Amino acid sequence: MTITVSEFRSHIGKYSALAATEDVFITRRGKIVAKLCSATDEPTKDVESLFGILPQTTTLEEAMECRMDQV
Repeated sequence: MTITVSEFRSHIGKYSALAATEDVFITRRGKIVAKLCSATDEPTKDVESLFGILPQTTTLEEAMECRMDQV
């Protein structure tokens, strides 16, 4: 589900409960700025979805540096 920041602020309890069963994406000016998800989800599921995105020659430091440049 995708909602705006103002919608989330108005109904925080509703969306916090909903996050237990599905991911809630929060947008500001049409861009996703946050993802609300269940605390019981396995983080490895998200990590596993990233395998194969970067070349095998990329080091952890290079990946972190690239990520910091985007912030």
